[in-house]
Amino acid sequence: MKIFSEKIQIQKYIKQIKTKKLSIGFVPTMGALHEGHLSLVKEAFIKNDIVVVSIFVNPTQFDNQEDLKKYPRTLEADTKLLANFSKNIIIYAPTVKDIYEGDTISENFYFDGLEFEMEGKFRAGHFNGVGTIVKRLFEIVTPDYAYFGKKDYQQLMIIKKLVEKHQIPVNIIGCNIHREQSGLAMSSRNVRLKEDYKQAAPFIYKTLKTAKKKFGTKSANKVTEWVENEFANHKLLTLEYFIISDAKTLKPVKRKTKKKTYRAFIAVYADDIRLIDNIALN
Repeated sequence: MKIFSEKIQIQKYIKQIKTKKLSIGFVPTMGALHEGHLSLVKEAFIKNDIVVVSIFVNPTQFDNQEDLKKYPRTLEADTKLLANFSKNIIIYAPTVKDIYEGDTISENFYFDGLEFEMEGKFRAGHFNGVGTIVKRLFEIVTPDYAYFGKKDYQQLMIIKKLVEKHQIPVNIIGCNIHREQSGLAMSSRNVRLKEDYKQAAPFIYKTLKTAKKKFGTKSANKVTEWVENEFANHKLLTLEYFIISDAKTLKPVKRKTKKKTYRAFIAVYADDIRLIDNIALN
């Protein structure tokens, strides 16, 4: 396993790899690694000889500075976890200075309106930050394939749009949501949940599954009303949004049609910790 903290170093090493005609898979992360991340790494090894895992808490995608400060940073534990996984892993753990060279601001992107839906309405500038860091990481790592979890489904769609618009030569692979035994979608933020909120949080996925059943016979509005009522009556969890959208455009559905595919998206606060999840409806 190789570990790099400077882009000049990793770029030089990747050039050597490419002369050997070895394929490179890439899993970008913000660290605090869990089984969900490892499932992406495992998926990456199916098609690739070498897998690069980046560990970088990207400041430009945080609209809430308190959340940025509290975001778990566990580089030593992450490194050990990956070392046990495979010797053919490269870790890129840069500093903010290495990535942004003293100019920590986002580029401005237009993702054909995908960025204005759901998360975009609640997290100002978030997807400019995501686009900025992912584009820079792609330029540094130059992978053949890059792997992203569907828990951040909107982000996945935006990254596909980024690659299309900027003609970046990488294949984007969306991977299934990895869940805890309780059904809670795995997230680095889960470790910050206090015990009572940890016990309550699986209600999110349980509600999504019931919403999926209801969507078979009821309108999107009726399902949304039901979900909002469920959370209004919950003692610990606070619903920020529940939206049923077209799976391709992410536009909220007004009337269902058989030809389209839909997903339900949810954001919930468990105390001060924000949890997101989604589910395919058809």
